[in-house]
Amino acid sequence: MYARVVAAPVAAALGTVIALLSPTSDARAGEHGMPVVIAHRGASTYAPENTLAAVDKAAELGFSWVENDVQRTKDGELVVLHDDTLRRTTDVEEVFPDRAPWKVRDFTAAEIARLDAGSWFSPAYAGARVPTLKEYMRRIEHNHEKLLLEIKNPELYPGIEQQTLKLLDNEGWLDGGHLGRLIVQSFSADSVRTVHELKPAVITGYLGTPTVAELHRFTRFTDLINPSYGSLSQGYVASVHALAGPHGRSLELLAWTVDDAATAREVAGYGVDGIITNKPDVVRAALGSD
Repeated sequence: MYARVVAAPVAAALGTVIALLSPTSDARAGEHGMPVVIAHRGASTYAPENTLAAVDKAAELGFSWVENDVQRTKDGELVVLHDDTLRRTTDVEEVFPDRAPWKVRDFTAAEIARLDAGSWFSPAYAGARVPTLKEYMRRIEHNHEKLLLEIKNPELYPGIEQQTLKLLDNEGWLDGGHLGRLIVQSFSADSVRTVHELKPAVITGYLGTPTVAELHRFTRFTDLINPSYGSLSQGYVASVHALAGPHGRSLELLAWTVDDAATAREVAGYGVDGIITNKPDVVRAALGSD
């Protein structure tokens, strides 16, 4: 098990990490309490997704956990953006009309910094920018928030795991005081495995719904299984919880993306540990009314 070879200072910090997932923490649910509510791409119903404004809105609404997506520019800067193209959430077609298909990896950080990432959402957010991951982490720190960070499309960005961890380390997020505020996830099992091998103390999550028979394959390198809510059942959640992850604790499960009260109550009834949502206030109200 990788955690056995962690250096002493990092191993000591594992207590903080594991506390994140323990029955007494805000991220443990089912029979232990309500699922933690995670603001998807920030409070993305109320501010443009993956922007600093969305992070601030989540904090304003009283949510400590936010989720984001990380990709890489042509010149190697990590930026926070969901799509692998800039087209949907910026004015890139107007600023760079001859650069179709407007892939993130085909633009420099300076070029992306010129784009308006807010007007598509609302005139009130005109001038919002695509944040770099460094800018994003500093805003998260300023707001005293916690982060579910998704490495997006890692197959497009060789080495992005190492680069992301280096930036997190430089920003102080891999020390004992911050490890309990960070989960790194991906749809790529290889990417999740790489993160675990590079930094065993970091809590990791796999995005997807492995079959019950396949779940054991993930226990060496991931602490959470994070599936679409539509693929879930109470039995599946119980099967996830029955297995121990790389830090010796039960695997946990965060369900995405739940935006209405009825579904939130149904999914919470399965015993999930967290719910990822574009409407965190709606989910909170639904669960609080039980």
